[in-house]
Amino acid sequence: MNWGSFYAVISGVNRHSTGIGRVWLSVIFIFRILVLVVAAESVWGDEKSGFTCNTQQPGCNSVCYDQFFPISHIRLWALQVILVSTPALLVAMHVAHRRHIDKKIMKRSGRSSPKELEHIKNQKFQITGALWWTYMISIIFRIIFEVVFLYLFYLIYPDFKMVRLVKCDSYPCPNTVDCFVSRPTEKTIFTVFMLAASGVCVLLNVAEVVYLIGRACKRCVGRSKDESKAAWISQRLSSYRQNEINQLIAEHPLKSKFTVIKKSPSEKVEGCSAS
Repeated sequence: MNWGSFYAVISGVNRHSTGIGRVWLSVIFIFRILVLVVAAESVWGDEKSGFTCNTQQPGCNSVCYDQFFPISHIRLWALQVILVSTPALLVAMHVAHRRHIDKKIMKRSGRSSPKELEHIKNQKFQITGALWWTYMISIIFRIIFEVVFLYLFYLIYPDFKMVRLVKCDSYPCPNTVDCFVSRPTEKTIFTVFMLAASGVCVLLNVAEVVYLIGRACKRCVGRSKDESKAAWISQRLSSYRQNEINQLIAEHPLKSKFTVIKKSPSEKVEGCSAS
């Protein structure tokens, strides 16, 4: 499998992820995909040929190998990494859909210049609204896949420590035979490492869920505060305007009265001079 192309696909979500999401993607690539490709595959490369039993009975080696290793560790981890990383494509599809809608709106409005289209292509979307739900669903699926694979690994290999010697009496083995596992210590180390990396990814996903929920609650609280502040300001302005109106109404009769009093003496003088 071309892991480089697979990483290039899922890394497109990196721009629209949180800081914890970018750390998760780094752990996936460096500590799981890279280790799986560079080291683990070479360690398990001779798992079938290096599994030998002290008998020449045809078919005994294959049957005993299948009994103790029903599924290869490498194939199980490769399938786990693929399924765990796939939900990130939901976010990439959502972002691509929003960009497509934005391009259609710009073309209809006649603003489809190459510069504006390039801006939409490189635009970073905030994790809010519908994108928040898509991102949250993708993280929940990651956690589910991780936990399911860890449980499957526990069911198939209850003891993660790789044993050196196993005893097998399955047909067509003539009797109980001893079978030997190649490089058990190296395989034990890589098994512990891959399980630990999977556990770290689960913790990162849980932390990201908590972070997203906390940030959403903070936005809701901030929006409520802004609405309360706006309502308070509007109420204060209304009260201030009402006070101004009341003051104008109260001052108007006084001005009328003052005008009448001012004119009365002059009228009286005019009347005296006329007589």
